[in-house]
Amino acid sequence: MTAIPKSSSAKGPVCIECGEAFRGRIDKRFCSDGCRSSYHNRANGDETNFMRNINNILRKNRRIMAELNPDGKAYLHRDKLAEKGFKFSYFTNEYRTRSGKTYRFCYEQGYTEAENGYLTLVIRQEYVE
Repeated sequence: MTAIPKSSSAKGPVCIECGEAFRGRIDKRFCSDGCRSSYHNRANGDETNFMRNINNILRKNRRIMAELNPDGKAYLHRDKLAEKGFKFSYFTNEYRTRSGKTYRFCYEQGYTEAENGYLTLVIRQEYVE
């Protein structure tokens, strides 16, 4: 916990965001909700932007697979996904079958490598854990 700076002329705490003295509990750190929000947004900004960008990529990958796989199973060339902006290095989880086949999923939409650059798109089944 950050120490609360005290102003020599103030009888209460000083806001750690704007530096203004305010009345309130002795352990209060901010003078208003606006200052509290500004402080935490600035402190978590880079981390939040990074996570937001990754989540946007994952959602886009899922949307592309859902669009190309309306019936629950589709067979197509990987270039078809790449044309739409699919990023193959981003996925939420990986599942390996006993036979060694690897499925990569973006939420419930997934794919597995077939042969000659083709993929089989699938929807995650509940028994796959």
